[in-house]
Amino acid sequence: MIPRRAAATILKLAKSFPVVAVTGPRGAGKTTLLRSLFPQKPYFSFEEPDKFERAAADPRGFLEAVPEGAIIDEIQRLPGLFPYLHDAVEARARAGAFILAASQDLGSIDESGQPLHGRIGLLRLLPLSIAELTDSGHHAGMGLPAILYKGLFPHLHDRNADPAAWYGEYVMSFLERDVRRVLNVRNLAVFQKFLRMCAARVGNLLNLSSLAADCGVTHNTAQSWLQVLEAGMIVFLLRPHPRTFGKRLVKAPKIYFHDPGLASWLLNVQGPEHAAIHPQRGGLFEGLIIAELLKSRANAGLASNLFFWRNNLGDEIDVIIDRGLELWPVEIKSGETIASDALKTLKKWRTWAAQENGAAFLVYGGREALRSGGISVVPWERTSDYIQP
Repeated sequence: MIPRRAAATILKLAKSFPVVAVTGPRGAGKTTLLRSLFPQKPYFSFEEPDKFERAAADPRGFLEAVPEGAIIDEIQRLPGLFPYLHDAVEARARAGAFILAASQDLGSIDESGQPLHGRIGLLRLLPLSIAELTDSGHHAGMGLPAILYKGLFPHLHDRNADPAAWYGEYVMSFLERDVRRVLNVRNLAVFQKFLRMCAARVGNLLNLSSLAADCGVTHNTAQSWLQVLEAGMIVFLLRPHPRTFGKRLVKAPKIYFHDPGLASWLLNVQGPEHAAIHPQRGGLFEGLIIAELLKSRANAGLASNLFFWRNNLGDEIDVIIDRGLELWPVEIKSGETIASDALKTLKKWRTWAAQENGAAFLVYGGREALRSGGISVVPWERTSDYIQP
């Protein structure tokens, strides 16, 4: 098992809350991590029919049978358990009693009307970060194109699985397990086309009407499908920052995948050499770095504070990190060398924002760190070393 930086946060939450919930996409390593952190707790997965049927038939009895608590996996399959879980933790009031794992965002799971406010610690576990891969030694010898092609799901590194075969099975499992349960999709091939069309738009402004038209579905259908992909933590939308600085801004979000390997598979990328020259290399790299920043926040149990900024004239900052009292602009360039005009927009934005001496970053596809004009130029492999969002 590759050590995860979220482990310390999960243990800390378990000392403060009676329930800890870890959400994340399928394959992110939730089960492996939780069972290693809490080996003494009984484990139940609602993917197993007998466990699911037992809990669904007698939720109160199911919880009473584990007085010291348990790990409950795939909790999203049984949202009706939440009110009984609420009663159980009210009666026991023991920190770290129940550890929940879900392959769906918790906000779309608890339909009970009795949310566990103040009694639940939340953490989102995303695929491996570059830092975790480097710490484990699995990153040795892997260049950027290999990362874009292979992605960062743990099984692809600790078991050295074949990316093409693994992602093919992953997508079919997601479609069969999650999409059919949530949506009445009669033709899964159309939904898979929708997935591929989302990958083709990585790093671009989201035009839902255009996306729907390309897939031959209605706008409302495309919107509901996108919500399922967001809830399953397959894709995320980066919203524009509201600060205008006297400029007219775009209002549409940008779409990214949490993992570049999945997006590459959907784009039919055939290997690292293909990833290096693919037309979507820039978008895939942009998504990789933004996901790296998201993971830094998620591993600490923090919500995203990331946005982008773009005016109607086309001036754009790829990421704005909102730190409350200050904004950190981050530009992302996939090239291995720094072009002469690479820092131009960052410098203009700092002037508009009246923070000429504030922190600003350029993350690029090279390996050397340097400073230029008060801007930190950061190698892609060390994003989390230099930028703490």
